[in-house]
Amino acid sequence: METIMERKQAGKSWRKTTSRSDLGQWKVQTKRPVVEELLLGQEETRKKELIPIRRERMALSPFTFFRGAAILQAHDLSTMPGTDFRVQACGDAHIANFGIFASPERRMVFDINDFDETLPAPFEVDVKRLAASVEIWGRNRGFSKEERQAAVFGMAAHYRKSMLEFSGMGNMEVWYRHLDLEKFMATESNLANKNQLQLMSATVQKALSKNSERAVRKLTETVDGKLRIKSNPPLIVPIRDLVGEERLAYDFHYNVHAALDLYKETLPRERRRLIDQYEPLELAHKVVGVGSVGRMAWILIMMGRENGDPLVLQIKEAEASVLEPYYGKSEFNRCGHRVVAGQRAMQTAGDILLGYLRLNLPGNQVGDFYVRQLWDAKGSIDFDTLPPDGYKGLPLFCAWTLAHAHAKTGDRHAIAGYLGKGEAFEHAIMRYAAAYAEQNEADYEVFLKMGK
Repeated sequence: METIMERKQAGKSWRKTTSRSDLGQWKVQTKRPVVEELLLGQEETRKKELIPIRRERMALSPFTFFRGAAILQAHDLSTMPGTDFRVQACGDAHIANFGIFASPERRMVFDINDFDETLPAPFEVDVKRLAASVEIWGRNRGFSKEERQAAVFGMAAHYRKSMLEFSGMGNMEVWYRHLDLEKFMATESNLANKNQLQLMSATVQKALSKNSERAVRKLTETVDGKLRIKSNPPLIVPIRDLVGEERLAYDFHYNVHAALDLYKETLPRERRRLIDQYEPLELAHKVVGVGSVGRMAWILIMMGRENGDPLVLQIKEAEASVLEPYYGKSEFNRCGHRVVAGQRAMQTAGDILLGYLRLNLPGNQVGDFYVRQLWDAKGSIDFDTLPPDGYKGLPLFCAWTLAHAHAKTGDRHAIAGYLGKGEAFEHAIMRYAAAYAEQNEADYEVFLKMGK
């Protein structure tokens, strides 16, 4: 087994293959055909009637376009100089895919919250997507060039310094680290100003109020004494509207119960017993996200043996990661398993009901899905109103979180050796983010003209 110093030296030696400055390379290309090729290719696997909604959401701004076009940056990154230091990559680590949620101990933590594209890949794949998103979001909000440069530079510097810190820790110490927001606000207030702490506190309180009971109040109505999911097509379509009332009882009883049985097999034994205490009540298709629009995504309302004890699950379709054409196929033959395994590896504290299943679909097709709680004290950042000091502070949280996930799942010593103690890495990432934001704007213009 190599020593820590040998691993660090291996990382440092990689600079001869790809210098840290090389990571900043990107030459903007306009009107490139790959934009339509990749985005139209993705649409072939989506529900046709929902494609207009997907395009509408992506068309709102260059930032929303970037969020929905992970496939483009995955392609572009594969053409650039890089390292071979693989981690469990998120695959879509833009700044809006980080947020607040409750750990199983009901402590509020900050972590990555989207793993649809997760796959082992070089660490810089995630860092560059995060950096580009910070720059693009800053442009979208009208922040100055100096503010954007400071935010991206600070994010990259914090990632590098955090990785150096993790390299100095033992394996178990790294694994147990997490960003406990309540503890941070109580003991680390010197690291954030008053406005940032107030914003953080408000976001935590909002997250705490998001649970299955609130989801049921928002999503359902009582008709003839029975609880039903409110129909709001095409965004929310209850199964009764899809199969008809005459087939509803049969389809619901056999198909939903069969799916739950498959899902429960992927849970630890004690959590299967927890699910067994709930009875499925209502099912509906619900459009979610930006890039995910068009994939099948269901909400299942379940009720405990006592009234007022609801549980709402989300059953979301999983496809092959956008990284797979460039970094190799997943070791898991079920896409839902890939998502769940990646999430469990990267997150510090995850949903206790996270699982997966494969279903037979019409037309002799199969569909892979992962299952999680719809609302489990989850909180997201309001990117439209976040003040400038929040713009500078939030990327630091994201950088630490990403470095921690990479340190857990990759060779943190080699990555630390490659990054080093100087600022070459952050200067390169800052250059890349600015250049790729220009590329994103050019691609956005191509996208707006698609199909016209």
